[in-house]
Amino acid sequence: MDSVKPDPIIEFIDMILVVIVAEVLEEYTELLAGVVEQMLHSAPIPRRLRFLIPLLSSRTRTIQP
Repeated sequence: MDSVKPDPIIEFIDMILVVIVAEVLEEYTELLAGVVEQMLHSAPIPRRLRFLIPLLSSRTRTIQP
């Protein structure tokens, strides 16, 4: 059986595309997390329930630069 070796240029382009998609997904995830956090902070959630959700607890909130 003859095995065909992939073209190194195509492999390189594929790796670049994977890096680009990873970066876009990272930015999208950060944006989505911010939107969800903002929605949860503005939602009328009872104080007792807010204590159970770490994202909404004032103790765990960090200041982002």
